[in-house]
Amino acid sequence: MEEEHRLIVQRKQKLQELKKNNIDPYPYKFDKKDNSKDILENFKKLKKEEKAKEKVSIAGRIMSLRIMGKVSFGHLQDAHGKIQFYIKEDEVGKKEYNTFKKFDLGDFMGIKGNVFRTKRGEISIWVNKVELLSKSLRPLPEKWHGLKDIEIRYRQRYLDLLINHDVKEIFLKRSEIIKAIREFLDSKGFIEVETPLLQPLYGGANARPFKTKINAYNMDMYLSISPELYLKRLIIGGFEKVYTISKNFRNEGVDKSHNPEFSMLEFYWAYADYNDIMGITEDLINYVAKKVNKSTKIKYQDKNIELKKPWKKLSMNNAIKKYLNINVEKLSDDDIKNYLRDNNIEYQGDFNRGLATELIFETLVQDKLIQPVFIIDHPKESTPLCKPKRGNNHLIERLEPYVYGWELGNGYSELNDPILQRELLEEQAKQRVIDEENHPVDEDFIKALEYGMPPTGGMGIGIDRLTMILTDSPTIRDVIFFPVMKPEK
Repeated sequence: MEEEHRLIVQRKQKLQELKKNNIDPYPYKFDKKDNSKDILENFKKLKKEEKAKEKVSIAGRIMSLRIMGKVSFGHLQDAHGKIQFYIKEDEVGKKEYNTFKKFDLGDFMGIKGNVFRTKRGEISIWVNKVELLSKSLRPLPEKWHGLKDIEIRYRQRYLDLLINHDVKEIFLKRSEIIKAIREFLDSKGFIEVETPLLQPLYGGANARPFKTKINAYNMDMYLSISPELYLKRLIIGGFEKVYTISKNFRNEGVDKSHNPEFSMLEFYWAYADYNDIMGITEDLINYVAKKVNKSTKIKYQDKNIELKKPWKKLSMNNAIKKYLNINVEKLSDDDIKNYLRDNNIEYQGDFNRGLATELIFETLVQDKLIQPVFIIDHPKESTPLCKPKRGNNHLIERLEPYVYGWELGNGYSELNDPILQRELLEEQAKQRVIDEENHPVDEDFIKALEYGMPPTGGMGIGIDRLTMILTDSPTIRDVIFFPVMKPEK
């Protein structure tokens, strides 16, 4: 820290010297016409020591610098990459060169000049005009070795992006993933819509909400945990295919696959059921993988994964039977309680065999689902928003896509019976005293259902987790620019 303080003092002294010489260290603009990537590509045929006649104008951050008397070399980094520059006192003039010698690593500068290839074969810019664009007062971290400290990387993402090129590539790919999602759904006739993030009631998922207040109405409100109930209102209103890419907020724990603020894709398709949703979900993920990675084959951490459709389908009960060799449908309540106890699975609240079955699956089976699979036909108690399974009222037509042991999404044949919907929401509301994650009764949503909602299939996919899978990123913090962090001590 003492060394950093010393360097900051030196940079501030240079800043004052520049100002005394009537040099504005923070000018308003620069006429940037070129970028490093295009320059390297367009002039790659230059021979050693050959100089092009065309002039270029480029700007960026100084990432390396060697001042050797009246000649200096360095590298400039812009949004597209790095390029070397060469500057001579005789070329730019003594005054401008002396100003340049007060530049530091991390400063932004603009340069104009001719492109040439050095004796060693590196495409470079022979500078004939140089301008300081922003004086950096803090030294770049670990300038030769990159930024390694995980806490600093996440807290100061700007430094992470600046120093670690691979990190920037992940976020560029994230942008491509979102663009590809939109391309796919738009091509299928879906309409992108927006839903409110501030809501008078929370619903659409089992999650603890963030609570806030609107002073104008002296009214409590919640940050959205899901856009689901609003998207269904739009289906009721006459839209047949809608989607949104939105932020959700859930006041829950933080781990490598959970962040309290995250991005979600949700889409709803009138006259479709969960079988249709499984098909379009496969198609969507296949399209995105091919668009972004040029292949449906990926490697995530230590596993080779094939995303190509068709994906396997397993009911939750059959998944438990396959991986744990037990048939929960034939077990008594006492048998299930004993199984939970023997496997150190904590169950809270009054016993319910459906929720206990879901807990067994999540605790002991989920992490074994490496290759893509749809887990379907969940216990009816797992959500109040889904239609009962045809032929078995103990189950619901719910699906979850899994890859590498992670749930990537959640979809249903959507419940559209307003009388049953009220019963299920009221039943869950009774449990809210025990578990705040349960749904409150949304009277306006039930009123909307009473006007009639067509048969509908819906799906929600976590964009952050999908990005993790497609970029081989080990934690969700690696794919969110600014993840939630504990306060610094």
